[in-house]
Amino acid sequence: MRSIGPTKEVKEQVNCNEKIRAREVRLIDEEGKQLGIVPTFEALKLARERELDLVEISPKAVPPVCKIMDFGKFKYQLAKKAHEAKKKQTVIQVKEMKLGLKIEEHDLQVKVKHMREFLEDGDKVKVTIMFRGREILHKNMGEALALKIIEVLKGIGTLEQKPKFDGRNIIMIFAPV
Repeated sequence: MRSIGPTKEVKEQVNCNEKIRAREVRLIDEEGKQLGIVPTFEALKLARERELDLVEISPKAVPPVCKIMDFGKFKYQLAKKAHEAKKKQTVIQVKEMKLGLKIEEHDLQVKVKHMREFLEDGDKVKVTIMFRGREILHKNMGEALALKIIEVLKGIGTLEQKPKFDGRNIIMIFAPV
């Protein structure tokens, strides 16, 4: 059975030393000082004299920008930056709380406590008040329950979507402050 192809992400390749195809490069030394536009073979010669690598920093520039540095250290810094960027990304999830129309006071308090925890963790909360059977005739009770929940969560979350009827449900969404 044939494999479909590589399953890992294709990472951007960084050219260094002999892999650099340009005739001339804009050279920067290890201290960050610009040495100007130099033929690639001279830049490689300088890098070898200093026992370092010639790393292509910006391949799309004309001529490409290359820097004399330790390639292993450069790869480590790139991986560290990618890891930091990934760590800073926060995924906001939408948690859903379903309530019946005839929910008891203590059960409602427990549900509200969970909603508070979700909002404090930075997640959005979708509150669904469900009408079963002939309960749909008592829409005003559902609206009163929705207003009660809005009042309790006022300081912790902001109402992102006002209560609206969707079939046999009242739906509203809270976002963290």
